[in-house]
Amino acid sequence: MQYLIEYGYIGLFIAAFLAATILPLSSEVVLSALLLSELSPFTLIAIATFGNVLGSLTNYALGYWASQKAIKRWLRMSDSDFTKAQQRFTKYGLLSLCFAWVPIIGDPLTVIAGVLRIRLIWFLVLVTTGKLLRYLAVSYFVLFA
Repeated sequence: MQYLIEYGYIGLFIAAFLAATILPLSSEVVLSALLLSELSPFTLIAIATFGNVLGSLTNYALGYWASQKAIKRWLRMSDSDFTKAQQRFTKYGLLSLCFAWVPIIGDPLTVIAGVLRIRLIWFLVLVTTGKLLRYLAVSYFVLFA
């Protein structure tokens, strides 16, 4: 983590991108450290959001183009788990994409959105909104709490 912090904006982009995949990485730690080092909060939030959305878009693309067998193996899901995930997504609808930032459920959610061929514009608007609000909240807490 310290390695990414030392690279400043680029390190944050990498951390945010990788955190949106199935890798267990916390972009909030890197963002917090960089906020405390007095880099531009606006720029940090923009970079973190962009990197995280791009990572989610990668998940979406995998869901869109990969076979269901490959996706199940990648997400470590059984056939019934995969079906349940699709049903939950359908039940809660598009607005569930605002929660793509939530640990554990967020990454599979973005993959399932690709599998279900959710319109890309809605995917981008909702995922970006959720991730931006999360980074704004983290930044506010770090700087003013």
